[in-house]
Amino acid sequence: MPLDRARARREIGATTRLALPIIAAQLSSVGPNVVDAVLAGHQGAHTQASVVTGVNIWVLAIVTGIGTMMSVPPTVAQLDGANRRGEVGPVFHQAMYIALVLGLVLGVAVWHASPLMAVFKVVPTMRADVEAFLHAIAFAAPALTVYFTLRGLSDGLSLPKPALYFSLLGTALLAPLGYVLMYGKLGFPAMGARGSGIATAIVLWVEMLGFATYVLTHRNYRDLNLRTRMAPPNWGQIRQLLHVGLPMAVTLLMEAGLFVAVALLIGRLGETVSAAHHVALNVAQVAFMVPLGVSMAITVRVGNAAGRRDALGVRYAGLSGLLLVLVTQLFSSGIMILLPTPIAQLYTNDAAVVATAAQLMLLAGVFQFADGIQVASNGALRGLKDTRVPMALTLFAYWVVGMPVGWYLAFPHGLGARGMWMGLVAGLSVAAVLLFARFWRTSGRADWPADVGSAPVPFHT
Repeated sequence: MPLDRARARREIGATTRLALPIIAAQLSSVGPNVVDAVLAGHQGAHTQASVVTGVNIWVLAIVTGIGTMMSVPPTVAQLDGANRRGEVGPVFHQAMYIALVLGLVLGVAVWHASPLMAVFKVVPTMRADVEAFLHAIAFAAPALTVYFTLRGLSDGLSLPKPALYFSLLGTALLAPLGYVLMYGKLGFPAMGARGSGIATAIVLWVEMLGFATYVLTHRNYRDLNLRTRMAPPNWGQIRQLLHVGLPMAVTLLMEAGLFVAVALLIGRLGETVSAAHHVALNVAQVAFMVPLGVSMAITVRVGNAAGRRDALGVRYAGLSGLLLVLVTQLFSSGIMILLPTPIAQLYTNDAAVVATAAQLMLLAGVFQFADGIQVASNGALRGLKDTRVPMALTLFAYWVVGMPVGWYLAFPHGLGARGMWMGLVAGLSVAAVLLFARFWRTSGRADWPADVGSAPVPFHT
C-alpha cells in the first residue's frame, strides 16, 4: 500500500478530533474508581484493600456490559456512513431491550459474587467489607448498561462530548458523596466500604438519567425518532446485535478477568501487598483509558469507511489510530517508569504499600506499548464487526500464556506480586502481536466488506 501522506494526515486529524473528547470521557469514567481508591486509602490499608477488591469484581460486570453494548457504535457508525440514519432509531430501541435485561442479570450476579473470594482465597478479614460493597453497588447494574447504550449511540454518530459531560458530572458528585458516606459526615454513620458502594450506585443512576434526558431532547438526535413508542422486541435485530456484542464482551472479560484473577490471587499475600497491587493497577487502568478512547474513535472511523465500502480507508483509519496510540503510550510509560513513588504517595500514606506499589508500577510501564497495540487493533477489528476470531486470540493470549506464566512466577517461583505482573506483560504482548496481525490480514483483503468475521446482514425496519 503506497503511502498517501495527505490522506494519512487527514485521517490522523479526523481521528484525533474524534478521540480527544472520547479520551476525556474515558478518563472521567474511571474517575469514580480513582476517587474510591483515594478515599479508601486514606482510611487505611484494610478499607482500601476491601474497596478495590470489590471494585475488581464489579469490573467484571462493567466489561460485560460495555462489551455487549459495543455492538452499538460500529452498527450506528456504518449506518451513518451509508446515509441510513433512519435505521438508527430502531436499532437503538432493540439495544435498549438487551441493556435492560443484561442489567438485571448483572445486578443479580454481582449480589451473589462473594464466593469468588473463597475460590481465590482472599484473606478472611476483608470478605465482609467486600461483600457489603458488592451488595450496595449491585443496584447500579441496570443504570450502567443503559448508560453504555446511550454512549454507544452518541459515539457511533461521532458525538462523543455528551459522554464526557456526564462522566465529569458523576466524578464531581462522587467525591463529596463518597466522603460523607464512607467517613460518616452530616449525620450519617461511617460506612466504609459499604458507603463507597452506595455512593457509586447513586452517581451511576444520576449519570444515566441525565444522559437519557439529553439524548431524548437534544436536536442532534431529533431526526432519529428515538421518542417514538418502542416496538416489541425484534428477535432478528437483537440476535444481530448480540452476534457482534457477545464476542466483544467475552474478549473484554478475558482481559479484565485476567486482571481480576491476578488481583484475587494476590489477595492471598496479605492486605499490604493487595493494597499495593491495587494502587499500581488503578494507575495502569487510568493510563489505559487513553488508548481505549483512541480505540473507540478507531472503531467509528473504520466503521464509517466500511459503511462507504472504502477498503483503503479502513486501513488508513486503523493504522492512523495505531500511530496515535503509540504516541500516547510513550508518554504514559515514561511517567510510570520515572515517577512511580510520587504517584503511589497520592493514594496512601502507608510506606510499605508505597514501596511495593512503586515496584509494580515499573512493570506497568513496560507493558504500556503492548497494551496500546492490542486495544487499537481490537478497535479497528470492531469497526469491521470482526469479533469472533479476536475473541479466540484474546483467550489464548491471556489465559493460555499470561495466567500460567504469572502464576508460575508468583507462587512456585516465589516472585509474589511481581511474578503475576510479569505474566500480564507476557499475555498482553502476545495479544498485541496476534490482534495486529489479524487486522493487517483482514483489512488487506479485497473481499472484506462482504466477508469479515461476524458481519451481520443489514438491519431492516
